[in-house]
Amino acid sequence: MKPVALITGGARGIGRAIASELAADHIIAVTYHSTPPNALLRDHPDILALPADLSQPDVAREIIQQIVTQFGRLDVIVNNAGAIAMDDVDPMATLAVNLAAPMALLEAALPHLHSGASVINISSVNAELPAMGAAGYSASKAALNTWTRGMAKTLGPKGIRVNAIAPGAIERSESPRPAELVKAFVDMTALGRSGVPQDIANVARFLASEASGFITGEVITVSGGYRL
Repeated sequence: MKPVALITGGARGIGRAIASELAADHIIAVTYHSTPPNALLRDHPDILALPADLSQPDVAREIIQQIVTQFGRLDVIVNNAGAIAMDDVDPMATLAVNLAAPMALLEAALPHLHSGASVINISSVNAELPAMGAAGYSASKAALNTWTRGMAKTLGPKGIRVNAIAPGAIERSESPRPAELVKAFVDMTALGRSGVPQDIANVARFLASEASGFITGEVITVSGGYRL
């Protein structure tokens, strides 16, 4: 049987790219909040799409139960859903989605995870390079990195790997940045181009596979050399 992967926030951008990438050889479930994953489902109609507000404390257990009931197992969790908010927005809402939800999902999933399972947290370069006006968001990603390393240590004896990917500036077709802002990011990037969701999906595939079987507790920066 194919391994089962859950990708939160799978409707667009990085989440959609990861779901599409893994769909070739995984059974896929995605969550979405306000935007249904219509484009993803057109390409991959077998994907299980679950509406979910991950800021709510009981939702994580419901998601895991639905997946295990339908597929009988869970092998990969990609915590991609995130709240990107400025500092004048409720900071607790940001923490609820960016930190508490991954923690709750893993807690609910643990009875169903076995040796070889992989947890992949989507962090941000802002964990190390805080964004102006988004200190709370940046702090939530720094906490996610620390939790990643702590859970890798805790779950290592069970053969469960926990890693994170820290994207740099990633351009999404659904919500393009102004051209002058894109240029500013590119000018600060060693490889001289913007990132795209597939750049992150490629690394997620690696971390989900046995090719990374001896890697855990790592935060892999995928930024094209942003602000080196």
